[in-house]
Amino acid sequence: MTPNTLLDHLDQGLLWPAPSGLSLDDAYAQALAVRRLRIARGEQPRGYKVGFTNRSIWPRYNVFAPIWGSVWDSTLTLCEGEGSVSLAHTCQPRLEPEVVFGLKATPAPDATLDDLFAAIDWVAPGFEVVQSHLPDWKFVPPDTVADGALHARLLVGRRTPVRELARSAATLDTLLAQARVSLLKHARAVEEGQGSNVLDSPLRALQHFTQTLRACPGAPDLQAGDVITTGTWTDAWPVAPGEHWSARFTSPLPSLSVHFAA
Repeated sequence: MTPNTLLDHLDQGLLWPAPSGLSLDDAYAQALAVRRLRIARGEQPRGYKVGFTNRSIWPRYNVFAPIWGSVWDSTLTLCEGEGSVSLAHTCQPRLEPEVVFGLKATPAPDATLDDLFAAIDWVAPGFEVVQSHLPDWKFVPPDTVADGALHARLLVGRRTPVRELARSAATLDTLLAQARVSLLKHARAVEEGQGSNVLDSPLRALQHFTQTLRACPGAPDLQAGDVITTGTWTDAWPVAPGEHWSARFTSPLPSLSVHFAA
């Protein structure tokens, strides 16, 4: 699979003819090559998605470590609590409720939780639509990286300045770890999750990602204005046009709803 072939499948929502056959390092190199192609045609990176931080679902997907990929101006939607997202040209889309951070500065080298807290601008609930271009979501970890880290869409809800939620990293870490979410389809609960599912807390998932990103050859560093997802609190649920889903988070996070269009 060449970068151009990978991008073509992303654009058209088509299944791959076969697994990528790449090593993990080569998969990140291919993903960065696809990133350059998207920038060259005019798309603008808006941040990063971090996936597979929820250890409880690792055995279901045969992936046992987090991955990351890019979020784009063409895939990102902001709302104040309810939004609409098109599933056009997605491939086997699924939905994930999670916490999203917005940065106001590049985190310090070897960033501690305190350093990350100082670099965060806001915190918000998010719905990421993920996808797989391999049949039945059957893959090995390098496939998920080459497949854009499975990112398709990101809906970000009401953004709350971080210092309205907590006055320290330790407090934010605890608040987000203890928060819970109920995921609903057409007002019927389908699953519950907790912030501690994602590497013990979303803030710790962000710290792990920062270290991993900086260890990847050729990867750009985090910048002010970047939006970063931190991983699903539940399993990823299949979605289709016409459906309405909600995530009811406990304090300190607001709820988020989405309607899916064709």
